[in-house]
Amino acid sequence: MQLTDEQSQIRDVARAFAQREIAPHAADWDRAGGAPRELYRQMADVGLMGVMIDPCWGGSGADFVSYALAMEEISAADGGISNMMAANNSPVAMAIQNSGSEQHKREYLTKLTSGEWLGCFHLTEPHTGSNAAAIRTRAVRDGDEYVLNGHKAFITGGSTADVAMIVAVTDPDAGKRGITTFITPTDNPGYRVIGTESKLGHRTNDTCQVVFEDMRVPASDVLGETGRGLGIALANLSLGRIGVAAQATGGARAAMAAAHSYAREREAFGKPIFEHQAISFTLAEMATQIEAARQLYLHAAQMRDQGLECAREASMAKLFASEMAERVASKAIQIHGGYGFLNDYPVEKIYRDVRVYQIYEGTSEVQKMLISRMLDGMDL
Repeated sequence: MQLTDEQSQIRDVARAFAQREIAPHAADWDRAGGAPRELYRQMADVGLMGVMIDPCWGGSGADFVSYALAMEEISAADGGISNMMAANNSPVAMAIQNSGSEQHKREYLTKLTSGEWLGCFHLTEPHTGSNAAAIRTRAVRDGDEYVLNGHKAFITGGSTADVAMIVAVTDPDAGKRGITTFITPTDNPGYRVIGTESKLGHRTNDTCQVVFEDMRVPASDVLGETGRGLGIALANLSLGRIGVAAQATGGARAAMAAAHSYAREREAFGKPIFEHQAISFTLAEMATQIEAARQLYLHAAQMRDQGLECAREASMAKLFASEMAERVASKAIQIHGGYGFLNDYPVEKIYRDVRVYQIYEGTSEVQKMLISRMLDGMDL
């Protein structure tokens, strides 16, 4: 698709920032287990922490295509940092903009878009992954407050974020209509991080297990309407899946760039290995797959901007891009030979980072299940 001038500008701003402020430090932050908090303020300064948020709340007011393009650029520099950006932008900031009260927007949204605060999203629990309706965290009304008890897992930014968007059951007998979403600061006395995970990749952000122990949240901090929380959470799933496709595309692009550069420099049998057909053809296939993934996610993002149903296209983009990224990163390691297996070269880290894209926001198996259910609506 052809980009508008605004979309190209946002992409270019994100690319310049990523290559200047993130890429040179990503390997060191990966080894250290985190990126500096100031980085997110700097990202906010160039409009990356509230890309789709109305400027009156400190956002950039851009469309979803622009957000996805920016996500690809940040991910090309570091997957973990792009994931913190994703959580802050959508679902947290977007959910507050779309479903929050004026008080929520004043108290939370402007701080999220400025980088003063970071947001995290609490949906997944230890016993449930893609089945969001099976959550067990309970919220019981007590006067003007709700009392929350439960256990959340795989929470991006769980220990470093300042505000949490929490999905909990308020009426166990009402099924999907008994689920409510809350917003609360993470310094709430009942919010407790019980573990920070040691991960294969995305080591530049924290992924945590969090428990709520008689955590009191004012009824005024219900996001949207009571009993409508699952809808708020699921409304962002298609957006999240398109975002993951963009992340995967960025990671794959970085892996290919490293492989292409190495192939130009490394010599074997008297010439650069790029001049051997086995390598040049492999790179050609990698480039083609990356571009196909990009067009899939851009198509889905454009449909969303046009107000069209894009669940099928989002799942297709996520499925293809996430699996493509692992293949491309693996090929990049192969082109590097033994050096690709070393931590000294970027493709080792990229391979670790891209693997998770087949898992979160719905596994590849879940995407296939969803796509298969929607085949009847396709022109086959």
